[in-house]
Amino acid sequence: MKESLMDVICCPLDKADLELDVDERDDGEILEGTLTCTECGEVYPIEDGIPNLLPPDMREEEETAA
Repeated sequence: MKESLMDVICCPLDKADLELDVDERDDGEILEGTLTCTECGEVYPIEDGIPNLLPPDMREEEETAA
């Protein structure tokens, strides 16, 4: 995920800003980390450079189906 994406993405639940916490970065690309909503506090993972912005209930369904 490019850090510039932070200018256009928001929390899918309440459309509030997201706070970025980077765990791993490579050549300006964020590979691992989290996005946390500044309003509701929901945490969205970034895995393999892909932010998972599914709402929590849909994320849980996806994990059990895998």
